[in-house]
Amino acid sequence: MPPQARTSAGLRAAGRALAICLAAMACAAAAVADEPLKLTLRSRTEVAPGSGRFQAATRHVEWAARETAIVVCDMWDTHTCPAAAARVAAMAPRMNDLLTAARARGVFVIHAPSDTMAFYEGHPGRRLAQAAPAAEPRVPLRRWCPLDPDREVRLPIDDGDGGCDGGTTWRSGDPFPWTRQIATIDIAAGDAITDSAEAYNLLRQRGIRNLLVMGVHTNMCVLGRPFGIRQMVGQGLNVALVRDLTDALYDPARPPFVSHFTGTDLVVEHVERHWCPTLVSGDLLDGREYRFPEDTRPHVVIVQGEEEYGTAETLPPFARDTLGKNCRVSFVWLAPGTPADVPGIDAVREADVLFISARRRPLPAAALAVLKAHVAAGRPVLGIRTASHAFHLRKAAPPAGLADWPDIDPQVFGGGYTNHHPHDLENTVWPVPEARGHPILEGIPATPFPAHGGLYLTSPLAPGAVELLRGRAAGIAREEPVAWTFVRADGGRSFYTSLGSRQDFQRPEFIRLLANAVAWLASAPPTR
Repeated sequence: MPPQARTSAGLRAAGRALAICLAAMACAAAAVADEPLKLTLRSRTEVAPGSGRFQAATRHVEWAARETAIVVCDMWDTHTCPAAAARVAAMAPRMNDLLTAARARGVFVIHAPSDTMAFYEGHPGRRLAQAAPAAEPRVPLRRWCPLDPDREVRLPIDDGDGGCDGGTTWRSGDPFPWTRQIATIDIAAGDAITDSAEAYNLLRQRGIRNLLVMGVHTNMCVLGRPFGIRQMVGQGLNVALVRDLTDALYDPARPPFVSHFTGTDLVVEHVERHWCPTLVSGDLLDGREYRFPEDTRPHVVIVQGEEEYGTAETLPPFARDTLGKNCRVSFVWLAPGTPADVPGIDAVREADVLFISARRRPLPAAALAVLKAHVAAGRPVLGIRTASHAFHLRKAAPPAGLADWPDIDPQVFGGGYTNHHPHDLENTVWPVPEARGHPILEGIPATPFPAHGGLYLTSPLAPGAVELLRGRAAGIAREEPVAWTFVRADGGRSFYTSLGSRQDFQRPEFIRLLANAVAWLASAPPTR
């Protein structure tokens, strides 16, 4: 064969191979685009009507990618609040990764940097939004949808001063400094750009039923814009907030005086209670949840399941007002009766500190296994009052379908609980002199203070326990350990106190004790 013929044949073969490769890639891309989005949605439901206690519940859904859109809310290039602008810049790369992955699956992307449409005049994405035919909304779409008193009484944070943390040189009346969406987020071919009801027109034009919302700020634009949560829920769309790619505009110097990141968590929970479920970016990426670099709060998961001492009422304000300054806090509520499952128990898998306040509550085996796995991994545990007999009945086997943990006291806390003195006896508690230098006793006076509820009989403590507080019931000579630390067989650290009544939560010594114990277990600075 002449050299020219051989070359021509080789080129044809290479061309056929390239065509086959491109066809295979196109088929693979189409297959990926046809795969449903597998999402884990988290919402909040009230434990019992009127209880004021909401438990996190998750459900797994599959959304058709072609029926799903993402709206990116107000991720501007700068902001009137420098701290807010820095957080936007920090999460923008992760957001761009999510958009890239979602776009490849066939999800439609809408960029909504409000008040910057002049910058995008003539942009293909802008023209795409303008060309969408007007759709008749279920309810009128407004430029701004304020708090809806029919669904929400108030926000859980005070943003009345504008919400900027860390100060700003911008003053009311000055022009807004933003000009466009932050450049870190790509606007790809086929994406749309709008800041108005055009977003709804686009969704209806494309037959989109599902909407993911991300961006800033959760307590303001994410809720109130015409493409935001309140108005899109009102249009009957399946809406979900990407909770780790959002941020509240909140100043910790305002009520409820918690960490900025705790303020965002509170607004996210508000959304989950009143508006729509949430998910994390890892559902479309790597399975992980994004955390701001400055968000170093330890995650405390409180498992509450007792009625005798009222911790369902005392722990939430303690979690918000004290732990909320330095910690991320989640609750797992154990409903009375015989639960078939435990909503929210998966939060324990991510806990830095497991906080137990439960009484004689056998659990489904799968839920108990989650708690035991936390312990077996050598991770910290804190228990108050009835935690020494949290998950087993008194001299009885667990009901059918449930499992118990009868040796939790000696195994996890190093205690020897057998009973308690009568509730009507006055108790006196004091720091053990030999333990005065322990970090958990920092700020707690050396003088005795009163405690409430029948004093627990907790001795003897197991080897590895370090007693911190001791107490005595009036008229009874025998003293009992009241608070101690314990190094478990798995190498993990525990703290336990037999205090925990309603009256104890009114004592500054007890609040300080618990705050110090959480900090010690989490190796974090104590909350002041």
